[in-house]
Amino acid sequence: MGTLFAVFFMLEQNTFRFPTVFLIFITYFSGYLYTKYQKTKYFYRILVLNFFAGLISAILIIFNHNEIRLLKWFIIVVLGLLYNSFFLETYIRKIPFLKVFYVGLIWALMNCWLTLPEFDLPIFLISFFFITALVLPFDIRDMKSDLVQTFPKLIGIQNTKYLAYLLVFISCILSVFYLKSEFALSFFFTSIFTFVFIYFSENSNKDSYFSFWVESCSALPFLFLILFEKFYLY
Repeated sequence: MGTLFAVFFMLEQNTFRFPTVFLIFITYFSGYLYTKYQKTKYFYRILVLNFFAGLISAILIIFNHNEIRLLKWFIIVVLGLLYNSFFLETYIRKIPFLKVFYVGLIWALMNCWLTLPEFDLPIFLISFFFITALVLPFDIRDMKSDLVQTFPKLIGIQNTKYLAYLLVFISCILSVFYLKSEFALSFFFTSIFTFVFIYFSENSNKDSYFSFWVESCSALPFLFLILFEKFYLY
């Protein structure tokens, strides 16, 4: 999902390249495995897998980009490790309220910094607000098991949804002003579906509702773009 979200902005900026797409996918997938299997018997196997994934990523960057892109990628990877690493005494996930914004930050950097020659502030803000909004339903899902203070535990489920609506709305408005028309329209339709999924987010929902339906919202901009182009709406 994160890869398709990045591809959406790469197409908008005319920077689409398959090696970059592969790099982003490897980075997201390695980070997912690292976070999910930290405290399991498979962790050391995951570390070995991630080591080779890191080598492949570095080779992709060296042969297709430059040392600046390698440095950007390395910084993002380190930020990902700081988010959730059991060997750290205090990692970002343990800090109250910071998790949702930190995830938004990392995804935004992937879209506005890693894939572009220069930092793009509008794309950063669009990505940051949208992804932060998508993380809030996961806090609703985990509010009974989270050991740290989160927005649903502090302000309640309904107010957390209002906050998520606001963040999606801001992201949508920014897309209208800063993205090309077809990309802004795709993001507009994505926002509508995202509002719906946020509305129906409840602590009693199955985990698949969040891990599939809510998370799939980040892929919708790309999917709507392809759909519109297929039916020659532009």
